[in-house]
Amino acid sequence: MSGSRMGAGESGGPSARSRALSVLRVRSRALAVALLPAACAVILLVGGSAGHLTGAGWDLARRVLTPLAVLVLLLAAGVALVVARARPAMSPTVPVAEEAAPDLYRMVRDLADRLDVPAPSAIALTPDCDSWLEDRTHPAHGPPPAEEHDDVAGAGRPPRGAPAAPVLVIGSPFLWWMRVGELRAVLAPVVAGTGPSAHPDIAAARRFVQGLDAAVAVASAPRRGPVARGVLAVVGWAARLLLSGCRVHAAEMERGVAAAAADRAQAVDYGLRIVAQEQVGLAYAGWDRLLTRVALPAWRMGRWPSRLNAGVVAALTELSRRDRLAEGFASRLGERPACDLLEEPGTVDEATSLLAARLFHGGPAETGPAWSPVPWGDYPEEVVDRKWRTDAARLHRVLDALHVPPAHIDPAAPDGPTLTRVLVHLTTREAPAEQPPYPAAVPVPVPVPVPALASAPADGETGGRTGGEEDHDLSGTTTRSAALAARLSAELAREERAPASAARSSPAAGQEGAVPSAGPDAAAPFRDDRPLPLFPLQSPRTARELLADHITAMVCCAAMDTAGAVPGLDWLDGPTLLVDGVRAADLSPQVLALIEDGDPAGLRLWLTRHGIRPEKPVRLV
Repeated sequence: MSGSRMGAGESGGPSARSRALSVLRVRSRALAVALLPAACAVILLVGGSAGHLTGAGWDLARRVLTPLAVLVLLLAAGVALVVARARPAMSPTVPVAEEAAPDLYRMVRDLADRLDVPAPSAIALTPDCDSWLEDRTHPAHGPPPAEEHDDVAGAGRPPRGAPAAPVLVIGSPFLWWMRVGELRAVLAPVVAGTGPSAHPDIAAARRFVQGLDAAVAVASAPRRGPVARGVLAVVGWAARLLLSGCRVHAAEMERGVAAAAADRAQAVDYGLRIVAQEQVGLAYAGWDRLLTRVALPAWRMGRWPSRLNAGVVAALTELSRRDRLAEGFASRLGERPACDLLEEPGTVDEATSLLAARLFHGGPAETGPAWSPVPWGDYPEEVVDRKWRTDAARLHRVLDALHVPPAHIDPAAPDGPTLTRVLVHLTTREAPAEQPPYPAAVPVPVPVPVPALASAPADGETGGRTGGEEDHDLSGTTTRSAALAARLSAELAREERAPASAARSSPAAGQEGAVPSAGPDAAAPFRDDRPLPLFPLQSPRTARELLADHITAMVCCAAMDTAGAVPGLDWLDGPTLLVDGVRAADLSPQVLALIEDGDPAGLRLWLTRHGIRPEKPVRLV
């Protein structure tokens, strides 16, 4: 097929090939530098054996240059070995076999024929709003060990002996939100990139750059012995030096390849592609909102929604209903969705949903009692209700640690966790002569090193914040709110550190010579397996935000137990409280007024308006 040639009419084709040759020249120069001492040593040795180049000076040169040449050759061989065996970075994806999506493969091959380029060797899905071609023909892309990310590291790999064509990676939200014609229009420039990718010079240049990048990653890996670290330090230095020499050329080569692919794809569905690009932006907004507002709370509870891609359709449909700018997008739902190109969309959706949880949150690869799927119908009861009651229980544990007594307003009230206890503790009294309700009215009445706990590093959502950042975040709150927020941060950090500490102290991790799965594997010393999550969704929540979330959870628990409210799911905003079937609004400003000003009047008025009784005990987990 002529697709392996870049036509003269494609603006980026000649530029891409020229830059590829520049990258290959860097490789050739490095090889020449490595062979130069050996060549000089061979000349000196041959000249001496033939009776030429004799004398004390030439003998000294031979004695110095020969060991130097051997040393340089050994170092060059070591660098070449690491570059050849190091596994280049490969995007975590879900493979889609041709038997599972014959219509999708047929559409892609038809698109490649229309573009006159080689068809991709395989198709894989990624839980992201993007599509690209990925070269997975490197010899080091062998099967990883069974215990390591087997469903991620080897996903989408073409079989041995297959043509050296790249793998087409498609964003899974596109399949569920876009129509078939829109997906074909969006994929046209991506599939057109197989033409430049098949050019021998460009393919060789890419393999060289990928090998160097993988070698740098291997040299930077921790948990190695001192000898290995010293050797790999030299390898890393050489790989970085070569990368710096070809970085600009490689970047310009990729730009040329993209320009050539875009020029080739202009003749295919160009008008429809303009409309489809609007759907790309809309899908990205809905996907990001779904992950951060809906999926993330479930992941934190040890549950992962098993139909994320179906959820993005519901989220975007809801956005179309609310936003006038999105009017007309919902009318497309009558057309055939691109997910119909799959034989079993539900199975693929579940696999991509699990991968999304692993990438963005770091959950395990397999389901279990502490990591199980949750359907959307059970989300309010199993995620929202449990999340609120867990947060409310943590809030009362911290109040117990601060020796905050039960609410004194109603001594006859039953003993138990109440919302009134929180309101009374956070209320600021302006009368200076008024007696405090209990002796321990100072911010931290027990001798516990609160700042040290609050600023302790954690691997989760509260880690990485310094004491100065916490002080700045809590500067606009009352003294009691600041103390309670600091203790909540410390408690949550302690809970998040506990599983990591247990994993590090497990027998498998404590065996002598054992290497954690996130680090290099002894059986494959040049693998580059990065730990998950690769792409955390959000920065750590501030102490003020944690306190607001916990107070809101306590209010919602009181509403459910005393006013008949129920937990709900909003596709754009996540967990929500439904009172008489209507979403409760205006709660956040009242909670913030209590935290920042110590004024509970607005929140008490909100509670009265909805028939919520704060003095009644609530059920916790």
